[in-house]
Amino acid sequence: MAKVGVILAGCGVFDGSEIHEAVCTLLALSQAGAEYRCLAPNTPQMHVVDHLKGQPVPGESRNVLTEAARIARGDIVPLSDVAVADYDAFIFPGGFGAAKNLCTYAFEGESCSVQRDVERVIREAHAAKKPLAFICIAPVIAAKVLGKETGVKLTIGDDPETAKAIDLMGGNHLTCPVRRATVDEEHRIVSTPAYMKATSIAEVYEGVKWTVDEVLKLIG
Repeated sequence: MAKVGVILAGCGVFDGSEIHEAVCTLLALSQAGAEYRCLAPNTPQMHVVDHLKGQPVPGESRNVLTEAARIARGDIVPLSDVAVADYDAFIFPGGFGAAKNLCTYAFEGESCSVQRDVERVIREAHAAKKPLAFICIAPVIAAKVLGKETGVKLTIGDDPETAKAIDLMGGNHLTCPVRRATVDEEHRIVSTPAYMKATSIAEVYEGVKWTVDEVLKLIG
């Protein structure tokens, strides 16, 4: 049975992991008979957003691991404790948390930095030829970590600004329909647009399921 690490960035589209994308990932893995484990950095969130108002909450702070545990029903592992050798693949759902808590793309664009343990897991998994998947905005993380060394092929759908940033970081952006995924077979990386392009959770699920299926094929 394949064991897949799902790397979360908190809980909530505006300041953490996009919940639909995260849950669709876990559902698709479960339906495919794969074992999964939720993982997250044990670090402070960049900020906290009131999702009803869509505005930051002044003076409030939360922890990425603690918030991500909401999605994982409490069964979650700090990313710093993760040994890449214990997993067959890793998947990164999107949401602004991927661009705020896992890296700083939301604030610094192509000049962003990537959280230490996130970069470690990506580099070690890539070196071990283990599949990696990136959903929604998360492909910018792959572009930053691996782009200049590999020219990795990625998609966020067809958003021109983000596609340009991926190319500037050394990646190779490919346009992709929302219900499908792009597969870079050479570098064993899968990506799908999800809510970068989707207008419904049904579209998100189809693209995420396609992504999960491709990851499991790469695992073999």
